[in-house]
Amino acid sequence: MLKTYFKLAYRNIIKDKAYSILNITGLAIGLASSILILLWVQNELNYDKFHKNAGQIYRINSDFADSKTAANSAGMPAGLKAEMPVIKNTVRLQPAYPSVLLETGNKKFQEERVFYADPSFMDVFSFPLVKGDRTTALNQVDGVLITQEMATKYFGKEDPIGKVIRKDNKENVVVTGVLASIPANSDLQFDFILPMASIAKTNNDLKNNIWDNFNFYDYIQLDKSFDPSDGNLSRLEKQIDQIFQKHSPGTKALFQLQTLTKIHLAPERLGDLPGHGNTQYVNIFFIIAVLVLVVACINFMNLATSRSARRAKEIGLRKVAGAVRGQLIFQFLSESVFISFLSLMLAVGIVILFLPVFNELANRKLAIDVSDAKLWLSLLGIAMLTGLISGSYPALFLSSFNPVKVLKGNVKSMGGNLLFRNALVVIQFMVSIVLLVGTVVIYNQLKFIRDRNPGFDKANLLYMPMTGDMWGKQQALKNELKGNPLTSDFSIITDLPTNLGGWTFNVQWDGKDPRSQTTIPVMAVDEDFTHAFRMKLVAGRSFSRTFKADSNNYMVNEKMLSVMGLKANTAVGKTIAVWGNKGTIIGVVKDFNFKPVQQAIEPLVMPFNKIGGFVMVRTLPGKTKATIQALSTISQELNPAYPFKFDFLDQDLANLYKGEQQMGKIFNLFAVLGIFISCLGLYGLSAFMAEQRTKEIGVRKVLGASVSSLVYLLASGITRLILIAIVIAIPLSWYAVNTWLAGFAYHIHVGWLIFVIASVSALVIAWLTVSYESIKAAVVNPIKSLRTE
Repeated sequence: MLKTYFKLAYRNIIKDKAYSILNITGLAIGLASSILILLWVQNELNYDKFHKNAGQIYRINSDFADSKTAANSAGMPAGLKAEMPVIKNTVRLQPAYPSVLLETGNKKFQEERVFYADPSFMDVFSFPLVKGDRTTALNQVDGVLITQEMATKYFGKEDPIGKVIRKDNKENVVVTGVLASIPANSDLQFDFILPMASIAKTNNDLKNNIWDNFNFYDYIQLDKSFDPSDGNLSRLEKQIDQIFQKHSPGTKALFQLQTLTKIHLAPERLGDLPGHGNTQYVNIFFIIAVLVLVVACINFMNLATSRSARRAKEIGLRKVAGAVRGQLIFQFLSESVFISFLSLMLAVGIVILFLPVFNELANRKLAIDVSDAKLWLSLLGIAMLTGLISGSYPALFLSSFNPVKVLKGNVKSMGGNLLFRNALVVIQFMVSIVLLVGTVVIYNQLKFIRDRNPGFDKANLLYMPMTGDMWGKQQALKNELKGNPLTSDFSIITDLPTNLGGWTFNVQWDGKDPRSQTTIPVMAVDEDFTHAFRMKLVAGRSFSRTFKADSNNYMVNEKMLSVMGLKANTAVGKTIAVWGNKGTIIGVVKDFNFKPVQQAIEPLVMPFNKIGGFVMVRTLPGKTKATIQALSTISQELNPAYPFKFDFLDQDLANLYKGEQQMGKIFNLFAVLGIFISCLGLYGLSAFMAEQRTKEIGVRKVLGASVSSLVYLLASGITRLILIAIVIAIPLSWYAVNTWLAGFAYHIHVGWLIFVIASVSALVIAWLTVSYESIKAAVVNPIKSLRTE
């Protein structure tokens, strides 16, 4: 019987090729879109699950009065392990800041993805080691672990084990192990791991086992017998709080154990590693995947019912021949499942073809393994469910035909449940309008971010990180920069004002609440900072070479004044101390963004820069290339052992919103696909309506109706449905976009014009879609329409 049903399904597909192409294409695009989105969602949800002990590994996070950080202290892990038997192992990580110079032979590179780690790193984490001994790989003080990519980059096809790499032009390290390529869905992304012991003698936190300086990422591995449910994890966190207070009674902090597998999608913390995910985006795209699939199913239903008249006599004859309704329902469901499977095959082809493009959009390394049986079972399950859902209404509707009426030719009046069918169109275009509103809002918000003035002139600012010998030749560096008109407009600052990470509790001023532990970002600047960045001073002055005492003084921003309870006109001359170094506030800078716009502007203290960091140069119009060349020459003269490196500040600012830009592109893509599938369904419904009213149109034409009036007659019904969809979609889209915008401290205002644009666009799209069938029906010779009467 099944063979017969599938044979009939195949014949019906061949019989009406145009219908079949529309139906299979719409369903295939819907399935392909959903598969791509679900691959991305699955990837986001599976971060760090490849580790053998992923369920027992936790990162220790620190919570303070007004900030939550991912960093912790050097002394805590060993101290906790000594007092808490449930902790099986610990590991500390510290990024090598800002970069490390590595060279071998005549190959020399400035590497940024470098961590220092304890020897237990290889025990706690399960990064595969393809060469070397896992148990001793990080025991050697002058050892280094490298990834396979770095092994090829530095040594080609040679065996890298035992090979020497020159580090920072002053010491040698020996390759003790080669790690497999780090999985893309790992929160930790690195190219080199250096032993923590190699910096133990020079790092004050490590030497003195400091508990109250938060510069490390601390991970613990709990015993497998530990059950985190029933409040056990909270009790463990309270125990950590108590132990910390014994070692650092003057610091008010609470600690949270964060499961390794939840770090990627948890709310971002101060000091989190780059590449952090966003739960909101995962939820948004999962909903989009479901909606696109629902729209594709509705499209199938509308197209199937639009062909009802063509299959009516077949159904009538089968019923007269003894077929019961259940058999007919099974037949039509079999057909829809068959079409769904055909669509799935096409969808998998589309996914394989466009996955590289999607990976480029999403900045991911997603893959589909066609040999994975579990994947195929999941896809076949989705296709089966899609076929059953999309075929359910047509099966029930077609199988309900009365054979007497059908065989008498009374088919046109059997339109099925008009309310249900109209509801499907309303749902389709409600989804389309929500997607249109989302597209417009995302575009406007990203444009707002791109065009927003951060509080300084970000254009024509390039920077060069200070490396190697530059740190000891700062005066010579300044003289060289001043002596060249291309580089004379410069400033040297400790941190980039893009995503400032340096902060401290240790800021004191008269009248400060002794119980307060406010985290204050710190960025040291020099005399040229306000001029090079085109900053505005609200009160006082900038640092000056004519005032020798300025090396101990401070500038602050407006937000800092509100924390201190001061006004701009009274702040200048007040005493402030950072890390115990007392000085005077000499100037107040107008607030500027030094973090992404998702975060409100924070208080900022700017001491005088005595150590170096980044050379910021404002280029002259049209002289960017010449300025880069001049900087390269200066770098090679003062620091010949290190390669010249530079970047543009506005590009760094744009990179802060790379996630939002990628999300916007992906959203736009699937919004267009969702609307396209909706149009296919609407086209099917317009064909159905034209078929239902063929004789009515013929009579109206005989009575003198014009083509335009007939088109209006056919389009007016669709217009009413779209208007209902608009009424429902506007409040839903308003809520959705405002929920998304709430994640930004600075964002656009969603005005009524956006909803008008989306609504009018939906109407125009609908009219264009139905116009073909409407005009085709309106221009038919009435003699052909009425010849059966």
